[in-house]
Amino acid sequence: MDLVLFLYILLAIIATLLVIGVMIYNSLVDVKHTVSQAWSNIDVLLKQRHDELPKLVETCKRYMQFEQETLSRVMEARTSIASAREAGNLPALGAAEGMLRMGLGNLYAVAEAYPELRASEKFQHLQTRITSLENSIADRREYYNEAVKNNNIRIEQFPEIIIAHWFGFKERLLLEFAEIDKQDHDLNKLFN
Repeated sequence: MDLVLFLYILLAIIATLLVIGVMIYNSLVDVKHTVSQAWSNIDVLLKQRHDELPKLVETCKRYMQFEQETLSRVMEARTSIASAREAGNLPALGAAEGMLRMGLGNLYAVAEAYPELRASEKFQHLQTRITSLENSIADRREYYNEAVKNNNIRIEQFPEIIIAHWFGFKERLLLEFAEIDKQDHDLNKLFN
């Protein structure tokens, strides 16, 4: 009788551990997919902005004959972002985002010297659209980084670390922007 009781207790412990293991695995899968979904949301916005930037540059070219360097920087940053996004290189994407934000800031500041450009309905529409996309990207970046933080914490906690290691759950990188993007910009330089 003692052996049967011992086997029942052992089976109950094994069943409990199995249920706990399945619950942990499922919650880790949920966290992993939350990170993927958050990245997909950013990716859609990056693609939309990628499509809008050439239209903005073309509109500006019509009015800004002597500002080719500013326009070139915006397009170079756009290309860098596309390459980093396609490669999944988050550090390079963050640096390219900083370059683009600085380039757009310069472009908008230089546009102030061209009243006809500022009055252009197409320019105003594109500027508003890109600014809106920038704000959405910032919001989604916050959500993505929160999801990454939750993922990284979960796969390092005990007992989740055991399941994460067995099933190959990986740490994810935060989407961080370059230091230059975090600094205050000297607006006097932009207007000179």
